[in-house]
Formats: sequence, C-alpha cells, structure tokens
Amino acid sequence: MLPDCPPLDFQAEIEQLIRETEANGGLAPLDVEKFWADQDRSARDPFGKSIPQLPLTTWPMSGDIIYDELGIPEDGLRYRQDDAWRAEVTRAYNDRAERIVGRRLLDDNLADPARTYPPVKELHDVFEASQEWQSGSWWLHQSANDADELARLLDRVEQRDVRSFILPAGWDAARTRLMAQGIRPPQYTVQRGPVTFATSIYGCENLIFLIMDQPELAIRFGNVILRVMLDIRKVLEEEAGFTRETAPRSFSFNDDNCYLLTSEMYEMFGFPILQGVFDYCAPSPQHRRYQHSDSAMGHLLPVLARLNLTGCNFGPMLTVREIRAAMPGTVIDGQLDPMVYCRNDQREILRQLFRDFDQARENRGLVFTTAGVVNNGTRLTSLRLIMAAIQRYCRYQ
Repeated sequence: MLPDCPPLDFQAEIEQLIRETEANGGLAPLDVEKFWADQDRSARDPFGKSIPQLPLTTWPMSGDIIYDELGIPEDGLRYRQDDAWRAEVTRAYNDRAERIVGRRLLDDNLADPARTYPPVKELHDVFEASQEWQSGSWWLHQSANDADELARLLDRVEQRDVRSFILPAGWDAARTRLMAQGIRPPQYTVQRGPVTFATSIYGCENLIFLIMDQPELAIRFGNVILRVMLDIRKVLEEEAGFTRETAPRSFSFNDDNCYLLTSEMYEMFGFPILQGVFDYCAPSPQHRRYQHSDSAMGHLLPVLARLNLTGCNFGPMLTVREIRAAMPGTVIDGQLDPMVYCRNDQREILRQLFRDFDQARENRGLVFTTAGVVNNGTRLTSLRLIMAAIQRYCRYQ
C-alpha cells in the first residue's frame, strides 16, 4: 500500500460499494449519463470553484490495454502497423466500453492515406539513432558510446540542415495537395524528455559520467538537443502556414529517466532544454506546459516548479500533497498506482482514490488517473468502479 492512504473511516464506504458491485454482477452502481455530464463540466477547469465532482481522465490509455479485455493475444507491433486490424479490435473494445462505462474511449477510425502526410523524420533520426521493436515497445539504439563519438556526432548534427533532413521525398507535392483541402501537417508538440532522450542515444551511465567529468561537452550536448528541437518545431510551423502569432501553443515532455540525475545535474542538463522549448512553444501562463515522468523523481520537484507547468503526471511514489506543495497552480494528473489498477485490486484502487481526493479537496486541481500509463490487464469494470465512487463520494458540491 502507498503512503498517506485515507483513515479507516473510509473502510465502510469501500466495503459498501464493493458489496453493491458484486450484487450487480460486477458492475458498480452508476448513473452513467449524470456522471459524464458532471465529468464534462469538471474537466473543463479542475481548479474551478463550481465544478460538481473530482474530474477523471483516461488519457494514458493506448491500444496496449485492449488485449486482456478482449481475451486476445497481445501484439503491439501489429496494432501499430496493421491499421485495418487496429481499427477492428479497437472497435470491439469500444463496443464493450460503451456498454460498461458509457463512452467509446479509443480512436477506432481507419486512417485515410489520401488525407495523411508522409512521415517526417524525428529528433532521434537527426541524432542518428535507430529504433527497434523489443519487448512490446520501441527502443532507441545508442548512436554514440563514448565522449569522442559523442563529440563527432554533435559535429555532424550541427552541420545538418534540419528542414531538408526531416522532410521526406514527395513532401512538397503532398503538402500542396493536402493544404488545398485545409489539412495542415501535424505539429511537433510532444517529445521524449531530454534525460530519457540523451540516455537512449548515449547510455545512462555515460550521461551521468559525462555531466560529472566533462560538463562542457554535456552542456554542448544539451544545447544541440534544444537547437534541433526548436528547428524541427519551426520547420513544421512554417510548413503548416503558421506564423508565430497563429501557431499552436503547447509542448509536452515524457521523461521517465529524469530521476537518474540529481537536482543539480538536472538543472544543468535537463532544465535549460525544457525552459528553452517552453519559452518558444508555450510562453504565456495559459499555454500548455506538460511533463510526464512516472519515476521516483520527487527530488526534482523544486527545479521543475520553476517552469510553471500547467499540467503534470508524476510517478506513484509521489503524493498529491507533495506535488501540490511544490506546484500550487499545476493540474495534477494522478496518483493511482498503475500496477494496482491493472491488477484490478478494488479495495486498493478505492483507497487511493479517497486518499487523493482527500488531499486535493481544499485546493482542487486534481484529475484522477494513473501515475503513469494504463497497462494491459486493466479492466473496464475497474474504471466503472472509480466512476461510481467519484459520483457517490468525491463530490465538491
């Protein structure tokens, strides 16, 4: 059990809801239409003084959660490469979701190649890192193994023209055709965070020793990452016909490995990259500045707080109270342990829900979800249980 679980007087509520769920064939008692009406109002402004209930989000969900629910073998690579099969199995999942929780949760539309831009190269391509599917996920292979190789890699990257490198053959013709239909190219708004990216292409121990032993090269490494990220962003804004005034204003980082650095090391290497990207991509307080790090990175909260994040999703070792103390104006997506959720441990799910609501009740700004991604094994009946508990016990009015 995680720390700061609610006091024992919640136990009666937990047991009562579980008894009613069991008596209802495993479906928690829920007024589905009212839940979603209240949810839609609450999600618009999690800090709002007039919102009716604790907001909930299912955003960390991906196609990886469909297999156990449907009773089919897991095949993440096929899901990503066979669009017709992805649409078929996702449609089946959504049919179940509609019956159990009242909404379709995943995109089950077929992609239309005639309305899709050819893929552009990404940051890891500019840094010469290849990608391989392993153990159910894409993994980057290192493109430099020591300081000399890294310095030579940075030499090559600095000489690279980002626009001509990332845009594929046939881009101009596709852009002309699709822009005439009002379809803009996808924008660059999310990135594997700087520490995770750097450790992927250079190695975890290598990066730590580089920062400690050769800080000038480490700073250069970070500066080149920032420069290339901004170049990619500007290229895609220009290709979409945006100006600085009309371009989308948001950026999100996924940086699980940030926990590997001390706060001093992170401030030297990771912080300037986030600050530079946010200053360009999300310069005003209302713009989305987001960080996901589902790791034990609580020691970095004081540093990250200086970035004025509008939203965060941090690891389950942190509590709502700890995050709120460091970031009073940040919407917290959390703090349900994903492993508790995918084990469908009803009592512990409810304990963590009530714990988090109790810690957020006074200041609000919490959107209940997993502290990290939703894993395969998580059942829709567990989501419905959370919805029922929010509707009955996690009311602001």
